[in-house]
Amino acid sequence: MASTSGNSNVFRIPRRFNWPLVVGGFALLTLCMMLGRWGAMTADSQAWLDTARWLRGGLAPASLQPPFSWGLGLPALAALMPGELHHAFGTLNWLFVTVTALLATATVRRLGFGTQRALAAGLLVILSLPTVWYAPAVLADPATICLRMLFVCAVLTGRPGVALAAALAATLVREQDILLLAWLAVNAQAGRARIVAALAAAAAWIAGLHLWLAPAPLEAAAAPWRADGANLQALLTDWPGMLSLAACAGFVLPLAAAGLRDAPERLRPLRSLLALMLVPAAYAALCTGADGRIVWNLYPFLLPYAVALGLPRTAAQVPAVRQLRVARRA
Repeated sequence: MASTSGNSNVFRIPRRFNWPLVVGGFALLTLCMMLGRWGAMTADSQAWLDTARWLRGGLAPASLQPPFSWGLGLPALAALMPGELHHAFGTLNWLFVTVTALLATATVRRLGFGTQRALAAGLLVILSLPTVWYAPAVLADPATICLRMLFVCAVLTGRPGVALAAALAATLVREQDILLLAWLAVNAQAGRARIVAALAAAAAWIAGLHLWLAPAPLEAAAAPWRADGANLQALLTDWPGMLSLAACAGFVLPLAAAGLRDAPERLRPLRSLLALMLVPAAYAALCTGADGRIVWNLYPFLLPYAVALGLPRTAAQVPAVRQLRVARRA
């Protein structure tokens, strides 16, 4: 086993880290990346915008488009903000992307991969095509990705209570993230009673929304959300979607695939998480088509593997040399 002395241990948590500079730098860099398309509209944007307008009292429930109307979390926040809704979504998404980058940095730093790899994780979030093209638009993806990143951070750093709260909040934004609660239950990451209660609450919330909002508009939305052979053929011949998928994969997906070989044992929980969260992504692609957001929503599960590329195999078995409480000085 490699020695834990000197600089041979790549899992050493740095004692000094200038968080104010990192927070300010990430926020400014994210803003610069997003300004060109602030409040833009994409294929799904009108549905999210209508949900926020309904919450402000400007639309009837019959105007809503499921399944987007079932994710009330982000539209509710946008509806509470003053001013025009396009700018409200842009502001919220800027905050969520910035926090995602900070959480990615904090996660990798807490894992002890070193300052450079920690900063690289945050920069991979910001310096990406999704941040330029999709993040400024009226979409809920940045909120989903941020809460998934918080979930990953909590799981990898041993904070099951935070993971449970993040999974519940993520379910309010996207109902498919109830799978995170199911993963917690299977992997016993939190108390069984708390997980069962959270799953029951999330299921009741989803069922209540479906009964309240779905009956009339669901029939109109049922056809686009049916996976069949025709949709698969259309998916495979959708060149713009395929190009978007490849472009948004960017450096993260290839780096993560290569980093699997060098990843330490502590990243093992992410493999089952990634496999599980591929299921709703694949179903959505079969129903409505694919674009780069499919890979973007998986960034939280890919980033730790991406920055693990090149870790020494001998040092990968060495535990962190400092307890978490020492990190208060950082």
